[in-house]
Amino acid sequence: MDRLEERVGEAIKLFWTTRDRQSRNQGIKSGQKDAGLRAAVTGGKHLDGFVQISRDLLIDAGLLEAQIFWQNQKELPGFYRAEKNWDLVVVADSTLLAVIEFKAQVGPSFGNNFNNRTEEALGNATDLWAAYREGAFRQSARPWLGYVFILEDSERSQSSVSVKEPHFPVFPEFQNASYAKRYEILLTKLLRERLYDGASLLLTSHKTGIEGHFTSPSKELSFATFAAGLSARAMSFAKMEK
Repeated sequence: MDRLEERVGEAIKLFWTTRDRQSRNQGIKSGQKDAGLRAAVTGGKHLDGFVQISRDLLIDAGLLEAQIFWQNQKELPGFYRAEKNWDLVVVADSTLLAVIEFKAQVGPSFGNNFNNRTEEALGNATDLWAAYREGAFRQSARPWLGYVFILEDSERSQSSVSVKEPHFPVFPEFQNASYAKRYEILLTKLLRERLYDGASLLLTSHKTGIEGHFTSPSKELSFATFAAGLSARAMSFAKMEK
């Protein structure tokens, strides 16, 4: 895709401007001090820029827009639950080709949210692969599973976090690791364990993110690497269908 880095910057800008707008609107309506933060978290549209980029990557790779579901019909059967509503699903000729989840976390609370996001990412992947193993997606080859995470780059997310070890020591990579580092460890391990085929971690602060600025902790977790993997999977399928 042309202008990929620029498109990601635009998606980051949309992320922050949408959150700000949702917070202001909800705060005015409710008059509650913390309602704005809840609205920004649950509004759901702040990651649409990344959904659009992924959709365009798939179309550029040769898929039809009708094969890409990002607004509705995103439910897939699970093994441990009846179904899960994903953020983007690609079904081409009755083949489940790709599935992507987009998530974000903004402070001030990173601790409990990090644990929730970790359990969610692990649970979703485990459920999908178990359903695939049991034939839930009929004759589909192994689908491409992707995960994109946007994390606020702030003093709290970059500060060292202590660990509790009342009985056994934690793995050394977690010692004094910030929440930003913990997310980097999480996504890297999700890839290395093949729970996900592509994962991207983007760090952005409100101050510079409103202008489209972002960073990634490693090339492996860059959006460019994520996009390359997704495009390759779609191109391979499109070529076979010709």
